[in-house]
Amino acid sequence: MGKSSLTGILPVLFGFFVMGFCDVVGVATSYVKQDFGLSETVAGFIPSMVFVWFLLLSVPAAVWMNRIGRKRMVQTSNIVTFAGMLIPFVHYGFVTCMAGFILLGIGNTILQVSLNPLLTNVVSGKRLSSMLTAGQVIKAVSSFCGPFMAAFALGVLGEWRYLFPVFAAITLLSALWLMFADIPKETAVTESSSPGATFALLKDRTILFLFLGIFFVVGVDVGTNTVAPKLLIEREGFSVDQAGFGSSLYFVCRTAGALAGSFILAKMDDIAYFRINILVALAAVFLLFFAESAAAIMILIGCIGFFCSSIFSVIYSQALKNMPDRANEISGLMITGVCGGAAIPPAMGVLTDAVGSQAGSIAVIAACMVYLTCCAFRLKHEFK
Repeated sequence: MGKSSLTGILPVLFGFFVMGFCDVVGVATSYVKQDFGLSETVAGFIPSMVFVWFLLLSVPAAVWMNRIGRKRMVQTSNIVTFAGMLIPFVHYGFVTCMAGFILLGIGNTILQVSLNPLLTNVVSGKRLSSMLTAGQVIKAVSSFCGPFMAAFALGVLGEWRYLFPVFAAITLLSALWLMFADIPKETAVTESSSPGATFALLKDRTILFLFLGIFFVVGVDVGTNTVAPKLLIEREGFSVDQAGFGSSLYFVCRTAGALAGSFILAKMDDIAYFRINILVALAAVFLLFFAESAAAIMILIGCIGFFCSSIFSVIYSQALKNMPDRANEISGLMITGVCGGAAIPPAMGVLTDAVGSQAGSIAVIAACMVYLTCCAFRLKHEFK
């Protein structure tokens, strides 16, 4: 397979910026909840509109990608995302917002399944790891910009929903850039695994254990992103647009953690790194129960973002190492675990309504952290 120059690499990397759009659902939940007077339980299902598709579509998307090719699959995701971003702008209502988030989730699922493999079409094996890390940093920058863009749209343009046409325009730019880019085509796949055969891998105890690790670490990521502005609103009386900076800080720290992790993991045992980071993150979550000042809340949210930033990649790589001969199927299966971002926020909303404060949300995140801590300290002993 031939490799391309920067003219091929850059449009693929730019796709990671579009991939970060799904994280805007964290701050968007606060705006939609306020605009339509939703309860915490109902608002908790808003992130599910985005992330449930990772459960339903990841493996079928991987099978479909074998038929139509990686570049066409990425372009399909761009079309779906573009449509999703236009709907709530053309008519702003609760139903249209949900429709927009559903299409955003479908498009993002297809993009995450296809964009990482497409990167292998334009970079050599020895450069792939650094390029994948660069892509994750770009995605984190996009996630960081989302709350600021929403606050800017509200403060300058009068309505936060003007964020949607901006996202639509960026998605269109990504599609056009990729359309005219010289991307070497991958070798055709002669046979592909069925969805049933892929899900059957969960019968393996190791794969199931790691799949749940992906499920819970994504739940922590989406849950922390969602609860950050809510804590500032509840405990400090921030307005929704001011509280959005809590989500931005989370993504800044997650970006910094990913950058640091890319260097540290090159020299340090990944399981040891996992253990150190999860213990610090677990401590930060428990301290969040008692944090009352804005500074304390934001510091602890930042700590969670920084120390959880590399856990997904560690668990993902451990799964691939466990079954290297089934790498394609394992990859699709692990991306399916991203549906944890759909399951955890509703649980947070239900428990928050039950206890009457965001302490309920923190309790759900803490439970996820406990599982990840068990994962970190059982990995080497049980699965080496």
